[in-house]
Amino acid sequence: MQDFELDPRLAQDTFPVGRTAGCQLLLMDDSRYPWLILVPEIPGVTELHELDNTTFDQVSLAIKSISRELQAITNACKMNVAALGNQVPMLHVHIVARQQHDAAWPGPIWGHGEAVPYSEPQRQQLMTELAERLLTP
Repeated sequence: MQDFELDPRLAQDTFPVGRTAGCQLLLMDDSRYPWLILVPEIPGVTELHELDNTTFDQVSLAIKSISRELQAITNACKMNVAALGNQVPMLHVHIVARQQHDAAWPGPIWGHGEAVPYSEPQRQQLMTELAERLLTP
């Protein structure tokens, strides 16, 4: 079996929060939008429909749980969930908390302006809260 390796583009733009449901949970380094990426650790898979039923169910439940908790943490008015993969073919799911006052509202976040990196304290606080609420010991 081939070992799982995170796509370098995902690794470059994110911080690892931890693991859940056989997936890596990553925080996108863009403070304009609380933005998580869930990456199933399955080599060679590019689409959700390629997952076996058990794994698909686990990933779906993780998306639901992460969306619910991220919305609660951020008090977001809308959650955006997408598995695009046009630039990074590795299967990954974007989970983005949106606010009516965010930089791209009401449009999509992709291709809108330049990322604004988190300050170290801001990132650490969010990652700690995410890990406490989303990761199982």
